[in-house]
Amino acid sequence: MLDINTAKDCFMNYVQQFDLTNDKIHLKLIHTLEVVHTTEYLCLHENITGIEKDLAYLIALLHDIGRFEQIKRFNSFDDRNVDHATLGVQVLFDEGMIRQFIEDDQYDEVIRKAIAYHSLYKVPKGLDSFLLKQVLLIRDSDKLDNFRVKNIESIQTLFSISDEIFYSQRVSKNILNDIENHRLILKENRHNEVDMWVSYFAFVFDLNFKSSYQFIKENDYIHRNMERLEFKEGLKEDMLFVEKTCQSFIEEKCCN
Repeated sequence: MLDINTAKDCFMNYVQQFDLTNDKIHLKLIHTLEVVHTTEYLCLHENITGIEKDLAYLIALLHDIGRFEQIKRFNSFDDRNVDHATLGVQVLFDEGMIRQFIEDDQYDEVIRKAIAYHSLYKVPKGLDSFLLKQVLLIRDSDKLDNFRVKNIESIQTLFSISDEIFYSQRVSKNILNDIENHRLILKENRHNEVDMWVSYFAFVFDLNFKSSYQFIKENDYIHRNMERLEFKEGLKEDMLFVEKTCQSFIEEKCCN
């Protein structure tokens, strides 16, 4: 049996053990709840109903549960410390927490793999259609809410550096090349925080549903996220190139 309201109550009880005044903890709490809302948007527009919709909601609720433990241990989102998806699977399944959220174990492997795969560079091949849909939904929902996060959070909260250091950087040539060729950016190919910032825009090259592109367009996230920061000179030129390339890609996908 899956009761999404009960699962949400259990999740809110779980996060009470963490310091909710910590900016990073608070960010991830709001992110989780917003990913649930984004999942609702995708399910509505892609006509996903029944158990598929309920599972998608639950996976959205639990997808970043490893982030909370990561922040408590390291006060960082840096997966070089620990892979947050792997940690989430460990907390839910190795430690048995999953039963607090869903009594029935018949969907455990779907939930486990969707969480484990949600932040991978590429989706593993050979997944059955039921699992694949859940994996693609959480990957898109997670990426879509990252655009909202980048529209409101400070440089300090996102990257743990000052604005001065951030604006002194330039986008690496390999990162601009990835943008030009419409490629998702590998974490290990990023050399600084500005590269990290650009890598979030490259999420548009790895979305799987037409409604995902419509969501970004409706919220004008590409332009708004670039406009909110005070880029100058060469860095501004880099960012204008990124913005133009991503906007053109989204327009093309929305028209197809």
